[in-house]
Amino acid sequence: MSRPRPATQFSMDRRSFLRYAGLTGAVVGGAGVLAACGKDSTGSNNGTTQDGSKYGTVAVQLSWLKNIEFAGEYFADAKGYYKEAGFGSVNLIAGGAASTSVEAGLGTGKIWAGLSAPQTTAPALLEGLKAKIVGTTYQKNPFCIVSSAAKPIATPQDMKGRKIGVQDTNQLIFNALLTANNMTPNDVTIVPAQYDPTPLANGEVDGWVSYVTNEPITLSAKGFANTNFLFADYGLPLVAETLTVSQQTIDNERDKLKAFLVAEIKGWRDAVANPAESARLAVEVYGKDQRLDLAEQTKEATAQNSLVTSPETAYNGLFTMSDELITGNIRALAKAKIDIKAEQLFDLSVLKEVFAEHPELKKPLA
Repeated sequence: MSRPRPATQFSMDRRSFLRYAGLTGAVVGGAGVLAACGKDSTGSNNGTTQDGSKYGTVAVQLSWLKNIEFAGEYFADAKGYYKEAGFGSVNLIAGGAASTSVEAGLGTGKIWAGLSAPQTTAPALLEGLKAKIVGTTYQKNPFCIVSSAAKPIATPQDMKGRKIGVQDTNQLIFNALLTANNMTPNDVTIVPAQYDPTPLANGEVDGWVSYVTNEPITLSAKGFANTNFLFADYGLPLVAETLTVSQQTIDNERDKLKAFLVAEIKGWRDAVANPAESARLAVEVYGKDQRLDLAEQTKEATAQNSLVTSPETAYNGLFTMSDELITGNIRALAKAKIDIKAEQLFDLSVLKEVFAEHPELKKPLA
């Protein structure tokens, strides 16, 4: 069974951010997991590439282990979209609890791009990292509260007086959910938890912090009828799996970034259209060492499509963000005491150029 990704710290001051970065691979010093890949993040040398391709090899860090969450990247690689775009290869680096953060990797130049989240990137930018979010895979973050269908928790207010299992790394985002709904930790009984939702199934707690694409599916497969509500629908409309790059990439490698976005969009269009093949690529090829379950990954692929697509993406294309969604993200971050301006965090101008130059990428998905 795949596990949900623990949320990175939702609100960090200067010291806690640097401490976090140090624990996950060291912002300063350059060692860390990504150095072990043994590849230059650009594969270039004074305008030429080592492999003879237009853009060479780039290192792209995923936000978690190689499961279904990165189906679009798998398609882009497997179907040759990256190569068509001019890349010799795209080195997909698995994330995870022991890996360097995307922000730390960008800061040291160990990666060229990465998939992260606003609540992780914003504190790094406030600390001086020169980077931007240039698009988002998920229009909604997957965090939810899952509960028994027999004793449902349908809204944040329903949590009052109930026992909620909360993992240590998810405490801050859970507290932000409470704040966004005029509640405090005193309104609920927070039960320290790990990532196996067995205590919920056993009735030891009434609700569980989880990913909508994970525990609700695995619990149902085990015969535990459940329901859930998304954090994104109750005051925390944060996007997720955000594509983040350095400012110098936006300024000096714009064509290269646009080429990469074209490949990404093609890959994710395929992933949305074919959940079964998405699952196969995750289980049999890219995440083979994770021992993933094909049936479960197929269900998760279908569930994640509701996070990837929206009326906005149907009209303006995948990876886009409406002005309203950007505003909602900034407000949600403010509720978590992360005060940042939209123009400091987001730059969708490159993506808009891509769709202007490739209108076929905005065609309705099959």
